[in-house]
Amino acid sequence: MARTATASPTVRAPKSANHLEQLTRLVNQTLERLLPRSAVSPQVVHEAMRYCVLSGGKRFRPLLALGACEAVGAPARQALPVGCALELIHTYSLVHDDLPAMDDDDLRRGQPTCHKKFDEATAILAGDALLTKAFEVLALPRTHSDPAVRCELVWELAVASGGHGMVGGQMVDLWAEDHELDLNGITRLQQLKTGKLIDFSCQAGAVLGKAPRALRQCLRNYAHDLGLAFQIADDLLDVEGTVEEVGKAVQKDADAGKATFVSILGVERARTQAHMLADQAIKHLDPFEEKADLLRAVARYVVERRS
Repeated sequence: MARTATASPTVRAPKSANHLEQLTRLVNQTLERLLPRSAVSPQVVHEAMRYCVLSGGKRFRPLLALGACEAVGAPARQALPVGCALELIHTYSLVHDDLPAMDDDDLRRGQPTCHKKFDEATAILAGDALLTKAFEVLALPRTHSDPAVRCELVWELAVASGGHGMVGGQMVDLWAEDHELDLNGITRLQQLKTGKLIDFSCQAGAVLGKAPRALRQCLRNYAHDLGLAFQIADDLLDVEGTVEEVGKAVQKDADAGKATFVSILGVERARTQAHMLADQAIKHLDPFEEKADLLRAVARYVVERRS
C-alpha cells in the first residue's frame, strides 16, 4: 500500500478545519508565485501548467511537508518551496495519468483534463515542465542555505517519484488491468504509486530540520500508515462518491474490473481499516507531542474527506 524572500510565515497547531484552509491558501499563493506567467513565451505550455496546478486540489502533500517541518522544529518558510515542489510533481503525474494512453480521463477537479482543455502534446509537455520545475525549486539556494540539504532533497524526491516509486507504481497499475492482484499486490502497488510521495512529504521536514534518525523513523512510520489510509479512503470515494463531490469520474475501477482495497475487503471493513490506520499513524507522532498537531489534523482529514 521557489519564492521571493519574505519573513517566515507563522504556522501554529491547527485548532479547526479553518486552519488547514489557511495553510492551503498559503501554499496556493506560493505556487502562484512559483509558476511562470501565462504571458511568458511559449505561452501555451505556461498557460497549461498554471491551469493544471491552480485549478484546485487538496494540497495534501504540501500540508504534510509543513506539518513535518513543524514537528521537528524547522521553520515553515523552508517547507513551503519543498511542499510546492511536491505539488508540482503530483500534478505532473495527474496530467500524464489522465492521457488516453493511460487512464483516459476527461475530468479532473471538476474541470476538463489538460489534454481536453488543450491537446495531448501540450499536456505531455506541460507535465514534463512541471516535473523539471519541481527539481529547479528544490535546487534554489533560498530553499535551504545548506547545499547538502538541497542535494538530499533532490535525491529523495527523484527516488520517490521515479521507477522505484510513483512511476513504478503507475506501471504496475497499468499491468494490473490485465492481471488480478491480491491484497498484498494492491498494497505494494499503492505503496509505490501513492505512498512514496507521501513518505517524501514527511521525510522532507526531517531533512530540512536535520532531525535525528529516531524521529525520521517515526515520521516514516506515520507516512506508511497514512499512505494506506489515504488510498483506502480514495477507493471508498470511488465507490460511494459522486462526480460532483470527487471532481472526476467515479466507479472506474469497478467498471474496469480492477481489484481495489474496497473490492477485496468490502466497504465497511475497508472503512474500519482506514480509520484504524489513521489512528495508528497518529500514535507514531507521540514523541513530537504538540508540535505534531498539524500532522494529526491531516491524518483525521484523510479519512473524513468527501473529495
